[in-house]
Amino acid sequence: MIVYDLSCSEGHRFEGWFGSSSDYDSQRERGLLTCPECGCGEVGKAPMAPAVSAKGNRTEAPRQAGPSGDETKPMIRGELPAEVKQALETLAKAQAKALEKSTWVGDKFADKARSMHYGETDEAPIHGKATKDEAEEMVAEGITVAPLLFPVAPPDELN
Repeated sequence: MIVYDLSCSEGHRFEGWFGSSSDYDSQRERGLLTCPECGCGEVGKAPMAPAVSAKGNRTEAPRQAGPSGDETKPMIRGELPAEVKQALETLAKAQAKALEKSTWVGDKFADKARSMHYGETDEAPIHGKATKDEAEEMVAEGITVAPLLFPVAPPDELN
């Protein structure tokens, strides 16, 4: 997946997630990109800040191992601002509500999503696990997938 900062001709900025840079180019050429704020179809890449390495004499915040064992971004220290806590709680509730009518399919997510996409089984809301490669392949096939914002425990691992 690749994330671009985009902007419309009205000056609104937003993010766009694409399977590859060629996916972005293809969607733009076909007129599929529109501003989520005003609906304008004149969308292009916005200037992005470059990734600049830290100086060698600086120390880094502690890192936490992610689910696959790799290191993630530094952990936040201290209390989160009240607005951030509120936003996270709202997002967590929205995700939980969306998952109420969704079926856990575990590691079979990619297979089940493809089966529904190609009309082999009836469409239904599902959630489960997929590798990064599986997710990229599904996006390239035109299957709509989205990562969950918060981790979800498989039903058989709940208390």
